[in-house]
Amino acid sequence: MGKLQGKVAVITGGTTGIGFASAKLFVEEGAYVFITGRRQKELDEAVKAIGRNVTGVQGDVVKLADLDRLYETVRKKGTSTSCSPMSASVASSRWEASLRSITT
Repeated sequence: MGKLQGKVAVITGGTTGIGFASAKLFVEEGAYVFITGRRQKELDEAVKAIGRNVTGVQGDVVKLADLDRLYETVRKKGTSTSCSPMSASVASSRWEASLRSITT
């Protein structure tokens, strides 16, 4: 059993770099991960490379409608987030409020 067994994470910018590496590690440790990316092709490739326990949600985290869609996707899965690593560019109080409502 991994250190993150039964946990759920939302990782923005999860198609490349640190976000992608984090998503892979979280899944390897047992978490279910939602990743975001602006480009559908790269998002699909990242989901395929991670392989299991991952959902890709296309969107731009600076667009509130995209954040709302991400929130709804997580909520519809019937899960609550256990941790939410984010890109350093995300500073939206609305996003933070949405995450608090998912986790409570």
